[in-house]
Amino acid sequence: MAYPNLRDLIAASSSSRRYLLSLPVSVQLELHRQDAYIHTLYELRRNAEYLLHYLPEAQR
Repeated sequence: MAYPNLRDLIAASSSSRRYLLSLPVSVQLELHRQDAYIHTLYELRRNAEYLLHYLPEAQR
């Protein structure tokens, strides 16, 4: 199901919220900056995977 933005997605979907909270804080913050462009769990995961790979401070 698609939502208007990330905020609404994580408010309505506990699995999306759990996934977001499992990510490094730097990735969470960047995803919140992309709020208007994330509408589904798929988009959340896709954007997070990209950030985990390319965001230097997200490297574990």
